[in-house]
Amino acid sequence: QVRLVESGGGLVQAGGSLRISCAASGRTFSNYAMGWFRQAPGKEREFVATISQSGGNTYYATSVKGRFTISRDNAKNTVYLQMNSLKPEDTAVYYCAAGRYFSVAPGPYDYWGQGTQVTVSS
Repeated sequence: QVRLVESGGGLVQAGGSLRISCAASGRTFSNYAMGWFRQAPGKEREFVATISQSGGNTYYATSVKGRFTISRDNAKNTVYLQMNSLKPEDTAVYYCAAGRYFSVAPGPYDYWGQGTQVTVSS
């Protein structure tokens, strides 16, 4: 059983940076791979980034590679998404997810947060 709570969203100018966090409850956080997904109005939920249980492996969507960095601190039961060089098209609700598999698909993720809004103005 894992409960996920995102935070850190807000309004930022294009070209700026923002770091969002996902805090997890439970004693088995380090057993889960973590992922970030996002959903903009009128669009499907899309994959953003994922990180393995130990943090040794990461994978990014091509649209964010080189701009976003996913990381985790297992001692704090927290996963982060550092977003740099933000673009208006990055505007979306960002969701974190926990699962047993390192995946770009939503299926392997068993637990989801409620999301945090990120708005990038031009």
